[in-house]
Amino acid sequence: MNIHVANFPGVKFKKSGCKVMFKKHFCYGLLVMLMGLTQQAFALTELQDISFASLPGDRFEIKMDFNDTPPEPSGYHIDKPARVVLDFGGVSNALEVKKHALPFRNATSAVILGGEDRTRLIINMVNLDQYQTRTEGNSFFVEVGSNKVPDALKRTSTIIEQLDSEINEFESAITNVDFRRGNNGEGKIIISLSDPATSINVEQLASEIKLNFIDTQLPVNLRRRLDVTDFATPVLYIASEFDGRDSVVSITPQGDYDYLAYQTDNEYVVSVKRLTAQELEEKKAKFTYVGEKLSLNFQDIPVRSVLQIIADFTELNLVASDTIDGTITLRLDNVPWDQALELVLKTKGLDKRQVGNVLMVAPADEIAEQERQQLETNRQLEELAPLRTEFIQVLYADAEDIFDLFSGDGSSTQTLLSERGSAIVDTRTNSIILTETETKINDFRALVSRIDIPIRQVSIEARLVRASTDFAKNLGVAWGYDAANYDNSNPNGRGVGVVSTGGMLAGINKILNNQVAYGAAGRPSATVTDLRAANTGSSGPAQFSLGILDTSNLNYLTLEITAMQSTGQGEVISQPKLVTQDGQEAEIKSGDKVPYQEASASGATATSFEEAVLALKVTPYITPDDRVLMEVEINKDSIGEILPSGASINTTEIKTSIMVKNGETAVIGGIYEETSLEAMDKVPFFGDIPYLGKLFRRTSESTDKTELLIFLTPRVLNDPLASN
Repeated sequence: MNIHVANFPGVKFKKSGCKVMFKKHFCYGLLVMLMGLTQQAFALTELQDISFASLPGDRFEIKMDFNDTPPEPSGYHIDKPARVVLDFGGVSNALEVKKHALPFRNATSAVILGGEDRTRLIINMVNLDQYQTRTEGNSFFVEVGSNKVPDALKRTSTIIEQLDSEINEFESAITNVDFRRGNNGEGKIIISLSDPATSINVEQLASEIKLNFIDTQLPVNLRRRLDVTDFATPVLYIASEFDGRDSVVSITPQGDYDYLAYQTDNEYVVSVKRLTAQELEEKKAKFTYVGEKLSLNFQDIPVRSVLQIIADFTELNLVASDTIDGTITLRLDNVPWDQALELVLKTKGLDKRQVGNVLMVAPADEIAEQERQQLETNRQLEELAPLRTEFIQVLYADAEDIFDLFSGDGSSTQTLLSERGSAIVDTRTNSIILTETETKINDFRALVSRIDIPIRQVSIEARLVRASTDFAKNLGVAWGYDAANYDNSNPNGRGVGVVSTGGMLAGINKILNNQVAYGAAGRPSATVTDLRAANTGSSGPAQFSLGILDTSNLNYLTLEITAMQSTGQGEVISQPKLVTQDGQEAEIKSGDKVPYQEASASGATATSFEEAVLALKVTPYITPDDRVLMEVEINKDSIGEILPSGASINTTEIKTSIMVKNGETAVIGGIYEETSLEAMDKVPFFGDIPYLGKLFRRTSESTDKTELLIFLTPRVLNDPLASN
């Protein structure tokens, strides 16, 4: 500003005195003028209103009204997610609502954020599009969308002509887009191609799977959006578009999912399946970043600005330390925001702490010092906190066991009791008397409540089944000779007299009916050979006798054939059963104690006892999925041969570990025995004669089969209190 004094009329100057006075008044005036200009220059422009309007061609407009001419904003844009950011320096925000939902096709919301000396406009879009800005008076306009009319709308040809002309411009095209539900609930997107050599790019974004078919035409009738929610698969929507050069198929899934893409001949298939809890844990273990993905591309941008962009993207409140400074150059394409944040923090030596929706960022050493001071403060508060005495009642466990568990060698109590605290056990009331600060008492009470719970119980039933089958067969022959007169009047005894022809025939008949004279034991009076079948049954073997009679002297030769066959089956069942707690050993036994003589070191004898019992010893462990792991020992003893010094013990024993589902029966062991015996007694020489030798032999056969099976059935008792 140039001020010429000569231009002020009526002012006269003297060479002395007045010159100083003029300079003084002039300086005061100039100072007042500069103060006014400064106040006008530093007065902030205020954003007073914002409105939105729809324009033809899928375009929309944002109008911002200020109390003065708004400054020209500075801004940037992000491709993924699509976002436009405009910063108005020297503008304050007077709007109460920060976030505005936009009902336009390519826009989701607009956010207004105000700071001390600036206001930011954030436009969230589905796909990044062109935008233009202009200023009219005190209003600022943002027009989003291209004003270019598509060539397809200018043409007047029919759809069939458009389709033919478009397909002819490309060597490959998509002929069909189909969707099916798999057998395991997965969603299958099947895309049919005219050329199997089509180049395809698959990209997994934050909220969708995008398939880009390079230089591939998409017919007009396939440019659509399919809603497949009703198929109950992870896939919600399938959108097919054509950008003028490539065909783009966007798949929108929901929940935690994984996908597999493969091609067979002319079909390209994308299978999207829902992840199970185990598969999700394995996926997280491989890649720990789970945030929504974004893309950043900046050159020498301030670190504080990058943190602000991430905070805006995640809608988190940001608290940044004043010591954060410097710039950073980064290019991140489609990475989770938590990974991008960690990369920025590691690069600049920073660290973060997140409390709720507040993100605190500061240098790592500064955060470490703050936490150390907080720990020191907590320790001092704990040392000064008043002590209280409380009785902690133990309901199901033993108070001494719990106290010993936490005391041990004294080192473990340091995490439960402070240096000033103490605890004693009252066995009469089964409680713990604790003297500690209120915080420690609450911690101790919470820990005891987790341990002092009823233990679940298991009913275990064992069945020992011994099945036996025996078979015996004996065949023998006995020869006898006797001489006597036969008395027809005495058919059961010896007679004297002449035997007539009729008497002789009657005698033969009686002999054939086994009514000849025998001795006291029912044997022939004179035995030539005795190879009768052995009497192993209760009723004895079956007999058949035949005699040859001499008519002159009634001398007769007898032949006795005996045979025996027996079959038997038996089954013995032993069924011990017991109930015990989870992890506790239990035993049940029943049987006898057999005495025996035992010599001592001094030479004297003493009576000791050996057990012959049926015993079941088991220790069960209930797994989280209600299976039962058991350590089992089963004995099945019986008294054997009696000896002068005692008796022998026949023992059957099994020791094993087995896991069985709740309520199921398992065969944990078995013993099978089979004994076969064949014997032959014969008269030398005569027994070896072919065919006739059978009359001078005795044969016997026997088979014994025994099988022992051991069954085990655990059942977890239903106790709602113990289960909870």
